[in-house]
Amino acid sequence: MVASVFADPRREKLRFRPFKALAHFRKLIANKEDTEQVFHISECLPSRRFLREAQDFCASPKGRALMASEPYLPAILDDHDALLALPAGSVAHAYVEFMRREGLSAAGLVEESERAGRPVYDDQLQWYGNRTRDTHDLVHVLTGYGRDALGEQCALAFSFGQDHGWTALFLAWAGAFEINRRVKVKAPVFKAVGQAQRVGTVAARIMVQDIRALLAEPLEAARARLGIGQPAEYQRAHQVYRAGGVDPYNFLAAVPA
Repeated sequence: MVASVFADPRREKLRFRPFKALAHFRKLIANKEDTEQVFHISECLPSRRFLREAQDFCASPKGRALMASEPYLPAILDDHDALLALPAGSVAHAYVEFMRREGLSAAGLVEESERAGRPVYDDQLQWYGNRTRDTHDLVHVLTGYGRDALGEQCALAFSFGQDHGWTALFLAWAGAFEINRRVKVKAPVFKAVGQAQRVGTVAARIMVQDIRALLAEPLEAARARLGIGQPAEYQRAHQVYRAGGVDPYNFLAAVPA
């Protein structure tokens, strides 16, 4: 059932608080698995453009059709048996492989967001925000950015290019500066993040797609349709790190005691 209002009038008006966002970012740096901090950061960095785009999409025929017809996304994404019944080489198969390799689940991301203690509203903005959250790991799969530190920053930069939420931009570039500061081998970190942001800006938006149809597409065909090319600077950064004896998936091993 489509919610009748875009934003519940009981919603608290969020204030732009960059210094508090930075405090939560430091907690995230101390423990990158503490993704609850991401949701706290988002409360500190509200974006008017994000809200306008959310309202426009929810009012559009496509948005209203998806709200009315699409089941709860985490249930679809965590039904690996159903996803693996789709053709080999599909987005679905790549997604299941990624999630199993990384030990992730869509339900787990929901739990992290709920741990932040934010109120839940029966409105269209809640649906739109949940959809942005639930498609995050599809961004990794479709772009080729891994869950290494640089891959996460690139995926966030891509997401900002798509949806213009300040949280993604803040995390992408703050994380890039942190990587560049901590790792002695100097790879094209900023070029990789910048390329990801540019690609996200020009590519078709992932979160407005019919996700069930997208999952059934061949992976390379979906990338081509959406306008997502190879992450060349990210791949080059990995090459530079490995040539310098740094494992891009374990930067701590490269940081002096």
